[in-house]
Amino acid sequence: MSSKIQNISLAITGASGAVYALRLLKLLVEADKQIGLMISQPGQVVIGMETSLSLPGRPADIQRYLSELFSADQDQLSVYGKDQWTAPVASGSGVPDAMVVCPCTTGTLSSIACGASNNLIDRAADVVIKERRKLILVPRETPFSEIHLENMLRLSRMGVIILPPNPGFYHNPDKIDDLVDFVVARILDQLHIEHDLVPRWGDDKN
Repeated sequence: MSSKIQNISLAITGASGAVYALRLLKLLVEADKQIGLMISQPGQVVIGMETSLSLPGRPADIQRYLSELFSADQDQLSVYGKDQWTAPVASGSGVPDAMVVCPCTTGTLSSIACGASNNLIDRAADVVIKERRKLILVPRETPFSEIHLENMLRLSRMGVIILPPNPGFYHNPDKIDDLVDFVVARILDQLHIEHDLVPRWGDDKN
């Protein structure tokens, strides 16, 4: 499985599931992708709550911190602030090949569905939709309300991929990392990025 997708935007919002985003970011760096990263303020709070990381406050400092943490090449990772309207992702002339919002709050889901563009994450997703590029949303909520489901259906009809983080168990996971990798593997599949995180259904290794 080869990928023509090289430039990827990753947005991390304030839903539970920061481990999915950080694992995905690490693997995108290892796959030598160009990454534009946006983290909402609630997303930073959740990262602090759910992981051992304590991110600095400014985008430039976050960029240096994460680049060092994941051994990113120089200029491979760019971090943008929520009101940084001059960021390339805010315009169709700088649209990435694909965008992932992981985890995606239902508030962000709603804003994207109605085109509110209240912040850079919303606007970047709006640009990806209008430019007919791939957008993957990973909504972490349960149960889903009728509002959530209607927003998902509306976006799905536009071609947006709705990928709730629902891990399978047929690969016999024995630790949390295995469950995380199952979800991240599904995201990488949608991005056509090769991986060997979990055995596939019917694989002899399963």
